[in-house]
Amino acid sequence: MPKMTADDISDFMTKFFPQARMPIAIEELRDGFLRIRVGISDRHLRPGGTVSGPALMTIADTAMYYLVLAMIGPVALALTTNLNMDFLRAPKPGDIIAETEMLKLGKRLAVGRVTIYSDGSDDPVAHATLTYSIPPDATGPAKPSG
Repeated sequence: MPKMTADDISDFMTKFFPQARMPIAIEELRDGFLRIRVGISDRHLRPGGTVSGPALMTIADTAMYYLVLAMIGPVALALTTNLNMDFLRAPKPGDIIAETEMLKLGKRLAVGRVTIYSDGSDDPVAHATLTYSIPPDATGPAKPSG
């Protein structure tokens, strides 16, 4: 059972990561699974009109972070230790959907996979596997930095 709701995650991100600028909506959240929708703007496109690789990597990383938060609670210092991404086809401009599945959640590491789609297509545009490090004090409340 998730420890944070979609609203909890949104509030947490606003408080701890006010610099985050992608418009992200959590569409589904359940134990070990998260689906987000990300609005893509011109600044996320590369020449030729496709969504850039760095934007897709940011989406994959954000989706995994949201799922980690949902599963362990508000831990600002959980961080990416590995991200491996396969770009499968050029995404179309428009919303991007990322479906994230937790493969293993341990005390110190979380491993998951993210499959990314262009809105309206069943064909994935990218696939990523990610590992997150969970700090040893993850059971305590999050504290803002600075």
